[in-house]
Amino acid sequence: MIVRYGDQEVSCLVRQTAAVTGRIRIHVYPNGDVEIEAPKDKEVEHIRAAAQRRARWIFQHRNAAIAARRMALPREYISGETHFYLGRRHKLIIHESKSQRSGVKLLRGKLEVSLPVADRAAVRRRLNAWYSDRATEYLSKKVGEISERLSWISAPPPLKLMRMRTQWGSCSPEGVIYLNPTLIRAPRHCIEYVILHELCHLIEHNHSKRFFDLLTKHMLDWQSAKWELDSLAELILAGNE
Repeated sequence: MIVRYGDQEVSCLVRQTAAVTGRIRIHVYPNGDVEIEAPKDKEVEHIRAAAQRRARWIFQHRNAAIAARRMALPREYISGETHFYLGRRHKLIIHESKSQRSGVKLLRGKLEVSLPVADRAAVRRRLNAWYSDRATEYLSKKVGEISERLSWISAPPPLKLMRMRTQWGSCSPEGVIYLNPTLIRAPRHCIEYVILHELCHLIEHNHSKRFFDLLTKHMLDWQSAKWELDSLAELILAGNE
């Protein structure tokens, strides 16, 4: 399906599903792809008209996503470049010293990495280990805090951190929450959105209207958080392994 705005046009993937009722849902992905989810019984012309009414929104978000992707340069792990932590950019400073203990410190907006031999591979390993430790601590704490606010959860569910190429999180049929540790680089409210999204799946196991009503009840601005996270994805993930 083609949607046009001024002299711009984009081909959109349309997916009709029984899980969607009422209004269509439009997703703009970090690579600029646009997907439209619509009720199974909705006629194509009605879907086209609804998408066209939101053409300005689609192209604003699509253009922003494409611009962000162009800025997402691979990390070189050298002093002066920036790395995200909890949504903020921090300048990387590398100290090479055989007398100084190896480690990473976050100090006044700078990520300071100390190593006896500061080759790029060693800096990357040390920094990724630091991120992994912070993710384990922060995400576990957040899952516990948010779980306490939800009536259908009596105790925080099992949590596992797992790198995923296309997802920030997931919830298994057995009730295990999986989170991408790279989330530690995202803004705090975006992290809370992902965690809440997965915790809602403990009671609503699909993306039905009831699921989104539940999500909205506990986070009114979740769509804004989702858009911000999606728009930052290329920057956050650039060069990470």
